[in-house]
Amino acid sequence: MIGAAGTSTTVITASAPLSDIGHWARGSGLEVVLLVTGAVLLTRLATWLGDRVTSRIDVPATGTDRVVRTEAAKHRHAVAQVVTWVVLVIVYCLTAVLVLQRFGVPLTGFVAPATIVGVALGFGAQRVVQDILAGFFIIAERQYGFGDLVRLLVAGGPPAGSTGTVEEVTLRITRIRTTSGEVVTTSNGQIVQVINLSRDWARAIVDVPIPATADLTTVSDLLNRVGAEAYADETLHALLLDAPTVMGVESMDLDEFKIRVVARTQPGRQFEVGRTLRARIGTALLREGIIVPTDLDTAAPTSS
Repeated sequence: MIGAAGTSTTVITASAPLSDIGHWARGSGLEVVLLVTGAVLLTRLATWLGDRVTSRIDVPATGTDRVVRTEAAKHRHAVAQVVTWVVLVIVYCLTAVLVLQRFGVPLTGFVAPATIVGVALGFGAQRVVQDILAGFFIIAERQYGFGDLVRLLVAGGPPAGSTGTVEEVTLRITRIRTTSGEVVTTSNGQIVQVINLSRDWARAIVDVPIPATADLTTVSDLLNRVGAEAYADETLHALLLDAPTVMGVESMDLDEFKIRVVARTQPGRQFEVGRTLRARIGTALLREGIIVPTDLDTAAPTSS
């Protein structure tokens, strides 16, 4: 009797926690599962909507947009990326708070420790706050957007900076891809100067080295003719804002002088136009019997 009674008491004591766990699983536990599932679905929905919005923005609507994105489209793309990023952060933070509540963790008890941790993080995470503020002003001031060709000068980085096409802009980082295919990720707070090579319009500058024995008038007329033919070309006409202009003699050496040709182009297309102009100019000069030195270069392209 005593042994049986003892055994019965033990079974009742052990089954009580099991019933509590089952009750919690049917109540708060189920809510935790639903919260986590809902957070996953919401983040996926936000990411899907962000991708749909950015893809709709990138779809060319007019003839000029097929050549280059408009400034408004670049800005809208950057804003869509930032909004998607903010939504994901908010969903994750709210889900974490609600899950802790379902586990019975008293959030009021975290007020004092959170204050101390917040002060410590305020000193240690100054760079993160600086990155977010810098990213906010980059987006608000439309310094650059998705698809822009930019040169970023970073504090403590190489003097020449990094040049590439913007692939992603968030409140914390900017990601660009260089012409060699490298992906460069830079914290917004570390960017000290931005050179936008694709804002509104750009310039392709070609310095043509000519032998000192050549006739300047003949060469200038030839270059003007090459510029007119390039502007009349159907492919180049879509990239040029006006006909290339011969600016005159840029520099003189003992055995040669350089004549500068300038062409205003669609933003971000100055490199393509410069390569094509060099090929056309070299072919035209050789056709006229003028031997061009091998250092026919394009000067540093500029933008507005």
